[in-house]
Amino acid sequence: MITYEQAIEYLESFIDYERLSAPYDPNGWKLERVERLLELVGNPHLKLKVIHIAGTKGKGSTSAIVASILKSAGYKVGLYTSPHLVTFRERIVINDDMIPKEQVCEMVEYIKPYVEKLQKEDNVGILSFFDVYTAIAMLFFEFEKVDFVVLEVGMGGRLDATNVVNPLVSVITPISYDHILILGDTLTAIAGEKAGIIKENGYVVTSPQEPEALKVIKDTCEKKNAILFQVGEDIIYEKTQTGAFSEFGVYGIFGKYDHLMVQLLGEHQIINATTAVGAIECLRFYGIKIPLAGIKSGMFNIKWKARVEVVQYNPIIILDVAHNSASAKALSDTIKKTFGYQKLILIFGISLHKDVKGMGEYLCPIADKIILTKINNPRAMTPEAIKEELLDFCDDFIITQDTQSAIQIAKSIATPLDLICITGSFYLAGEAMRVLNIGLYDGFDMELAEPRFTTPSEGE
Repeated sequence: MITYEQAIEYLESFIDYERLSAPYDPNGWKLERVERLLELVGNPHLKLKVIHIAGTKGKGSTSAIVASILKSAGYKVGLYTSPHLVTFRERIVINDDMIPKEQVCEMVEYIKPYVEKLQKEDNVGILSFFDVYTAIAMLFFEFEKVDFVVLEVGMGGRLDATNVVNPLVSVITPISYDHILILGDTLTAIAGEKAGIIKENGYVVTSPQEPEALKVIKDTCEKKNAILFQVGEDIIYEKTQTGAFSEFGVYGIFGKYDHLMVQLLGEHQIINATTAVGAIECLRFYGIKIPLAGIKSGMFNIKWKARVEVVQYNPIIILDVAHNSASAKALSDTIKKTFGYQKLILIFGISLHKDVKGMGEYLCPIADKIILTKINNPRAMTPEAIKEELLDFCDDFIITQDTQSAIQIAKSIATPLDLICITGSFYLAGEAMRVLNIGLYDGFDMELAEPRFTTPSEGE
């Protein structure tokens, strides 16, 4: 049996587009590669009951909520997400348990001969990291005989490696501007890629969308004879009590769900939770009814890291993985509505080709002090370059070259009544978790974290 380190080294030997500093070439992407690999190992993806979730923001949280609800209802649920914060194993989870190291080794050893066979075929091109680990996830979930798989799209949808499944329901969370070099620089173009997960005669749930994006989704559903349910029209939420965690009700496709509460901060999480309810309700078309108790318990007991997450007090320190303007606005709104503090210290680091100005428009005005830093990745934007992008909003910055230094400086200038917000990237949040010694789940040993292997997939 190979070691876990050897397994990860093997996986990282494949091209990883998120690590490339050059623009992507979407014309070279082919679903045929991962389809052929999965065919060689017995088409495990066709044996799974899948809820497939795409979107620009909220798709990870929505995926986690759906999985938590199904788990609370008594099902064995596989959750596949990207990117990871600390360890590769976060990406492949069953009922809150990450794939064990031993089974990562088993899956790599099992799939390796098939990968080598496929690479000798001239017509499929070069497999990517995302292709291979998508296939490993499908294999693992099929071997473990899960009842459902909640499958988060890495990026886009139409050509994403996850788009090989035949899902029970396709879900599209809010669409905004991100990955414009790859997906296009208009909402219409981006929505066209996201809507690529919609299947013939399928069921589709969409979060509230901008008019251009909604038109694309509606047109795609009409062309594919798919049934569309919209949050805001067919599925409506109503806040009933405001506090640290808002209580709300949902008027759904089949009935009303009262006294719901999701332990994720921000009104945008209510929208994500409502979208999740719509996805859960669509299972009724297959004779699967999830009781209200399962929905309520799953929402309340969700485990999902670095989403406006308070990780320390005195001063308050929050982590968030916002990396585009829409998610930065949601973070800013949540901070202003939820927290009380004397001054806000912002630690900000980001990848290349991101909308720095768009994020700065929402984050700079709420910050009393801004610390810029560089994440540990080949595609990291330098703090000096970030500063140039943010000069329209602020001209007083502290420059650091790594996450540890940024956090040390923030703590040195903060009082117990202040708030430190760390955001801009999955990479930055993961590095902050290691610096602050924050575990992923109960019993997670930070000594097992993998600082060498911090590469997100195409997801960020």
